[in-house]
Amino acid sequence: MARTLSRIEGTGHALPQRVLTNADLEKMVDTTDEWITTRTGIRERRIANEDEYLSLFAAEAGRRAMEMAGVSAADLDLILVATVTPDQPIPSTACFVQAALGASRAAAFDLAAGCSGFLYALQTADALLRTGYGKKALVIGGEILSKFLDWKDRATCVLFGDGAGAVVLSAEEGERGLLSTAIHADGTMADFITLPGGGSRIPVSHAMIEANLHTIKMKGNETFKIAVRSLEAVCREAIERAGLTPQDVRWFVPHQANTRIIDAVASRLGWPPETLYLNIDRIGNTSAASIPIALDELVRSGRVSRGDVLLFAAFGAGLTWGSALVRW
Repeated sequence: MARTLSRIEGTGHALPQRVLTNADLEKMVDTTDEWITTRTGIRERRIANEDEYLSLFAAEAGRRAMEMAGVSAADLDLILVATVTPDQPIPSTACFVQAALGASRAAAFDLAAGCSGFLYALQTADALLRTGYGKKALVIGGEILSKFLDWKDRATCVLFGDGAGAVVLSAEEGERGLLSTAIHADGTMADFITLPGGGSRIPVSHAMIEANLHTIKMKGNETFKIAVRSLEAVCREAIERAGLTPQDVRWFVPHQANTRIIDAVASRLGWPPETLYLNIDRIGNTSAASIPIALDELVRSGRVSRGDVLLFAAFGAGLTWGSALVRW
C-alpha cells in the first residue's frame, strides 16, 4: 500500500528591491568589505523600505509558489508563517497573508523558532496533513530583520537581510515528498541570539528604547561553535531516519548564515562543493526565509530533477536547530 507523504508542489520567493552592499556598510559602520566577506561570505543583502512590511513579501512569495503548484486560494487548508519579525504582535502575519491571498478556507497562524522557523513550520504542516487535517498547506518563512538592527553594531548589522520564501505542500501517495524531519531546542542558551525588549518581560517604554533593547543581540563566536556540531548531528539524524546515507543527498540547501559554518558541516559529511546551494553572497542571512528563498532559486534554475534527494538544515535563536529530507 502506498504511503502518504507531504510533497512540495511549488516554491516561490519575494525580495525587496533595495540592495545594501558591503561598500555601503563601510560608510555606515566601522567595517570593511574584506572583513565581512572573509568572515561571513556576504557581499550584499536586500533591505525593505520604511513603508514595506513582512506580509507584503510573504503573500507575494505565496502567490508564486501557488502559481507553480497550480493551486488556487480556495484549495488551501492551512497557512503557516515562520517569522520573528511579524507585521505586528496581534493578529498573526499569517492572517494578513490569508486575507491578501483570499484563502478564506485556510486556518492561519505564525510560528517563531528563529532561523530554524521554516523547518519547524514544515514539520508542523507535514504532521497536520498526514493526520488528515487537509490536503494543501502554504508554508512561508519570512523576515524583515533590518527594522530590528542596531546599525552601529558591526557584529550584527552586516549579517541580516529581508525577504520571504514559500512552498506549497500537498498530501500525496507515493515515494516522493518529505521523507524525514528533526527539530531540537535548548533554551538554556537563549541569550546567544536575542531581542530582549518589546515583550511582556521588558515591555515597550522610553527606558527600553534608550537602553537599545529593541534590537538584535548576538554572541557570534559561541554560536558558531555550537552551530557546526548541532547541524552535523541533525543532518545525520534526518538522513538515518529515512534509511539513507550522506552520499544519497544530491542537494544540501542550508540556512544561509555563514559560509564557514556551511563548509565545515559539508566537510564533516563528505559533501563536495557541487552538492551545496549557496546564495548568501547576494541575499545575506534572512533567518526563517533563508531556506525557502534558496530552494526556490535552485528549483527555478532547473537543476533539481525528479527523484533527487534534498536536505535542508538550519540553526538559530532559541537556540533551535532542525533538518528535513525531501525526495523531489
